Amino acid sequence: MTTAVKEMLDTYPADLGRVDREKLARCIEECIACAQACTACADACMSEEMVNELTKCIRTNADCADICNATASVLSRHTGYDANVTRAILQACATVCKACGDECERHAGMHEHCRVCAEACRRCEEACNDLITSLG
Repeated sequence: MTTAVKEMLDTYPADLGRVDREKLARCIEECIACAQACTACADACMSEEMVNELTKCIRTNADCADICNATASVLSRHTGYDANVTRAILQACATVCKACGDECERHAGMHEHCRVCAEACRRCEEACNDLITSLG
C-alpha cells in the first residue's frame, strides 16, 4: 500500500543518500500516528473522573505528541540534511515514546485509551530505533 509519506519521498528530486526509504517512511508514519494517539489520550484522560491521578500521563502524552510531531517534520525535510540532528531528534523521540508508553501502560488496565496509546508509543519507539540503526 502506498501512503502519502511514501509518495512524497518518491517525488523528492535529489538523492536521499544512504537513507533506507522504507524505514524512513515507517518512522514518519509512526511519529504522526503516535502524536495523534497521545493527543487523543491526553484529552481522554482529562475527561476521566480521576483526572487528578492522571496528570503525569497527560503531561507525558503532551510532551510525546510535541516531540513526535517535530520528529516527523524534521524527517520530512532533506535539503541540507544533517545526520547529527537527525540522530539527536530520533533519540529524543525514542526516549519520550518509551517514557510515555511506560506511563500509559500503568493505566492501561483501567483506561482503554491508555492501552491504545502505549501500543502506538511502542511502535514509534521501535521505528525510531530502527532508523537510528540504519543510519550507521
